[in-house]
Amino acid sequence: MLDTIVHGDCIDVMKQIPDGYIDLTVTSPPYDNLRTYNGYDFNFEGIAQELYRVTKSGGVVVWVVGDATIKGSETGTSFKQALHFKDIGFNLHDTMIYKRRSIPLNHNRYEQHFEYMFILSKGKPKTFNPLMQKNKKRRTSPNEGYHNQPDGGKKKMSAMRKQNSIIGNVFEYNVGYMNTTKDKNAYRHPAMFPEKLANDHIVSWSNEGDIVLDPMCGSGTTCKMAMINNRKYIGIDISGEYCEMARKRIAEHEQQLTIGDSYDTQTQKKTKV
Repeated sequence: MLDTIVHGDCIDVMKQIPDGYIDLTVTSPPYDNLRTYNGYDFNFEGIAQELYRVTKSGGVVVWVVGDATIKGSETGTSFKQALHFKDIGFNLHDTMIYKRRSIPLNHNRYEQHFEYMFILSKGKPKTFNPLMQKNKKRRTSPNEGYHNQPDGGKKKMSAMRKQNSIIGNVFEYNVGYMNTTKDKNAYRHPAMFPEKLANDHIVSWSNEGDIVLDPMCGSGTTCKMAMINNRKYIGIDISGEYCEMARKRIAEHEQQLTIGDSYDTQTQKKTKV
């Protein structure tokens, strides 16, 4: 089943996966007024239970979800789902934000610029490869000029310092045509998340050779980025149309990469090595 896109109900397909087999899941479910997906129903609790069973000890599920506004009120479905995951045994390791630019609309609330990315772990995450940022050099203030020592003394530190640090838990991406992906055919899917989002989580929570699952793979973004990052993948979707879209997308990418080329996940373009 590895490195394949499987057409079927994800609960039925996941039942064929052994216990504790998956290192990482990166997925985004349909929600609220999108609870019917291309004519199919969405059984959240059944999916959550199977995800817990197939996830390895120390494995992670990245659950990207937002809330609809119905009759003037946000539904809160995202929070209900996060709490249910906790109830069945997952740890809510982090509540992250996927921030995107939105088209301005006229209504009586601030523009919706984000969705939640719940990082759910089965125990303590076994892998964390943090994305880093470079900090600018800055001169220390007089109060920052010394380190306190265990013996009560003080040790002077450099007046100039520059360190790398882990980035924050708000990930911001450009979205929309030719930003979410460069794959034109993928835009037939109504609700893709950015390739860079999938890439960043795959790099963060898994290692090369690990198995990455997307039980609602849609246009195949998670599977494509898993392949690019030398992970094994399993994609599942109940829509045959979307499965064919995902398979074609992955096949086209494999054909485009010739010997001596690599793929820049920042620019989504081929580069020479």
